[in-house]
Amino acid sequence: MAEAVEVIRADLLEGLPHGFFGRRGGVSRGIVSGLNTGFGAGDDPAAVAENRQRAAGALLPGAAMVSVHQVHSPDCVTVREPWGDADRPQADALVTARPGVLLAIVTADCAPVLLADREAGVVGAAHAGWKGAIGGVTDRTIAAMQALGARPERIAAAIGPCIGQASYEVDEIFRSRFIADDSANAGFFASGRAGHWHFDLPGYVAGRLAAAGVGDIQSLGLDTYSAPDRFFSYRRSTHRGEPNYGRQLSLIGLP
Repeated sequence: MAEAVEVIRADLLEGLPHGFFGRRGGVSRGIVSGLNTGFGAGDDPAAVAENRQRAAGALLPGAAMVSVHQVHSPDCVTVREPWGDADRPQADALVTARPGVLLAIVTADCAPVLLADREAGVVGAAHAGWKGAIGGVTDRTIAAMQALGARPERIAAAIGPCIGQASYEVDEIFRSRFIADDSANAGFFASGRAGHWHFDLPGYVAGRLAAAGVGDIQSLGLDTYSAPDRFFSYRRSTHRGEPNYGRQLSLIGLP
């Protein structure tokens, strides 16, 4: 019997069609075996399409899935009409007030962030790697949601599976970049071996959300690097010398 698609949900977003997916329940094979949903993973396009369909069907059958060509930017786009995969704009976040649309983000260690203002009927999804996070991708997502009628204090935001602090070793140059942006960012780094630190990516993203006035924030605390049977991880694949890596999907929409 085929393994069921695993849907990881956030308590803060209960009742909304949403989910963070890992690698369980897909049809891909080889080093990206499972529910790989990334077009750039060197996978069979038919397998990627099937995996995406399985994920969407687990949340909101018949919905249009809309994604972007992610480039580690702070840019956010507003979805008023669905577009096809061939027409994806370059951006790293999406927002919409349109029912029947699933906003899609793919990650492989970066932090997926799903957001919703239930009262306004507005949702958002952001891909927050370190570059996008420090560049303000969550700030721009919140601003785009506000343009559709949302208010920050009413927004609930969930940070899904991403690389955990214990797995995220960085050098002094990396840390200095964050300290130069804001000295308070020193609190997101724990000391490691000589000249190295461990960066708390989900903690930093949560801090940015809080600073933007988001009312409720939940971090699921799931480390992609340390769970190879459950999640894809860019850094783990790099350490193993693998030629490519899978991507996991995060989705949110309005019924």
